[in-house]
Amino acid sequence: MSVLKKKINYTVVCINEFAQRFHIASKEAFSYLYEYKGIEFLKEHYDIEHTLSLDDAIDDLTIICRKNGGRY
Repeated sequence: MSVLKKKINYTVVCINEFAQRFHIASKEAFSYLYEYKGIEFLKEHYDIEHTLSLDDAIDDLTIICRKNGGRY
């Protein structure tokens, strides 16, 4: 599997896990993470984030989004 496919798969998993944690739809989670720079964070820090547990990654996304004005 190419690195790009791995990054895409990881991003999709993180979006779905974020949606589950906050009891929202995956589409809403994607929009939220995109608006508050969570997707950008995953792209920039994939090399580190994918080595962490999903719980840690979702915690990181939550922190980043809150710093950028998010409410979850």
